[in-house]
Amino acid sequence: MNRRLFCNALALFGAGATLPLTACSAGDSKNKFPLQLSEAQWRALLPNDRFQVLRNDATEPSGSSPLNKEESAGTYTCAGCNLPLFSSATKYDSRTGWPSFWRPLYADNIGTKKDFKLILPRTEYHCARCGGHQGHIFDDGPAPTGKRYCNNGLALKFVPEDQPLPELV
Repeated sequence: MNRRLFCNALALFGAGATLPLTACSAGDSKNKFPLQLSEAQWRALLPNDRFQVLRNDATEPSGSSPLNKEESAGTYTCAGCNLPLFSSATKYDSRTGWPSFWRPLYADNIGTKKDFKLILPRTEYHCARCGGHQGHIFDDGPAPTGKRYCNNGLALKFVPEDQPLPELV
């Protein structure tokens, strides 16, 4: 269910009044990043499915990403701006149906915010350069961090280690 439909359903049944304001608002977090592109520019740059995930916080269906089966050594970059986000060395099979990592490549390349879209708070994370939605962080990951960065495959590009990283958008 998308956020707008969910929020409309809550409003219809009167439950929306008890939620924090951020629960049903798009927020302004995408306006505070070094890479600033208009919606039209993002739409021209990204296929619609990637646009929906990266710019509208959509979630791809569980098990739909080919990156779930990617086992080669390399780097996972933001599909919006090519910023390196994860190393294949920290990828693991979380059995959730989404690519999962136990640590970002560089802590400064990931930003976080509280997400109340499912009423209970979660930690959403995004690309620190373009603000593209990546996924959520959970405390059920493996050692040494105990974290699971549960990522939308559509929000990532995989670059094998024998290839150069793409230039930043």
